[in-house]
Amino acid sequence: MHFLVSSTALLKHLQSISGVLSTNNSLPILDNFLFEINDGELTISASDLETTMKTSMNVDAKDAGKIAVPAKQILEMLKTFPEQPLNFQVNTDNFSIEISSDNGKYSMVGQNGDEFPRTVQVTDANNIRVSSDIIAKAINKTLFATGNDDLRPVMSGVFCQFSPDDIVFVATDAHKLVRYRRTDSESTGSSSFILPKKPLNLLKSNLKGDEEVMVEYNESNAVFKFNDIVMTCRLIDGKYPNYEAVIPKENPNVLTVDRISLLNSIKRVSIFANKTTHQVRLKMAGSELKISAEDLDFSNEANERLTCSYAGEDMEIGFNSRFLMEMLNNIDTSEVKIEMSEPNRAGIILPANPENENEDILMLVMPVMLNR
Repeated sequence: MHFLVSSTALLKHLQSISGVLSTNNSLPILDNFLFEINDGELTISASDLETTMKTSMNVDAKDAGKIAVPAKQILEMLKTFPEQPLNFQVNTDNFSIEISSDNGKYSMVGQNGDEFPRTVQVTDANNIRVSSDIIAKAINKTLFATGNDDLRPVMSGVFCQFSPDDIVFVATDAHKLVRYRRTDSESTGSSSFILPKKPLNLLKSNLKGDEEVMVEYNESNAVFKFNDIVMTCRLIDGKYPNYEAVIPKENPNVLTVDRISLLNSIKRVSIFANKTTHQVRLKMAGSELKISAEDLDFSNEANERLTCSYAGEDMEIGFNSRFLMEMLNNIDTSEVKIEMSEPNRAGIILPANPENENEDILMLVMPVMLNR
């Protein structure tokens, strides 16, 4: 089989799916891209068995066929070429690949394309169309809150819930929780699944922001189709914890404060915090917020004051500074609200004046016990 293709176009397509490639594959064939040609269209696949990505492009080809091409080698080679046509000549008997460019010839050996794992077919699928802007934003807002605990795999992904009224994305690691809800996108029925981290990161890096994403899913797999990419991934099996039960409903103490001022203050103060607990202390009284941290082992201490608007009883509460900083970095509004009930109950962080009425974002953070 032989085909003619633009070097930069081929590189762009390979890079868009190369994130799937794993460094420690169980099958050597997975260190390759699968090239398949049919009717002048080249379909390229990459897989790690759990996740498979495919992209298609038009090439100048008369015949059909398939070959597994060494991924690392072809990527490194294409990066060195300026824009020019490349002529691929593939011998399907011994899987040798000869590439001719303006400057010379290059040979490598591929593998039998038939040995490449087949993509899972998603049968009895439900489907929903979502704007890529919503998916990209949902991933950005939730991914940082997912867990890394191998014993609780359900918490290592993002829980996606579709209903006729809204779509909800939730992530938690038992210390922090983010719930991102959109009311301007809905599905025909109600359903839910848990998406692993890797496909979420791949989606994030490939979505441009204005396309529509077709999502098809059943009990075990989900397929995302957008632009010229099709991504199939295995879902995390298990029941997601009842996140609504964790969110405290009665929070009479409400602190409203400038987000950037609070973020910078916590950044400075946390340098002096204990290196294992990362604890910072917030003390609210009237229109003043005191932020402090100390590390008794090294006699380090820091105190700052901010003006704020506070409604409720005077209180003192401790939080992990790293969690607070992550959350404040993932809110877009100029002011944030922190709603609390007691020093031993979770605090809720919300945007103070959300710009988009269809977007509802709630972040919950568990307190750190204060050492008196």
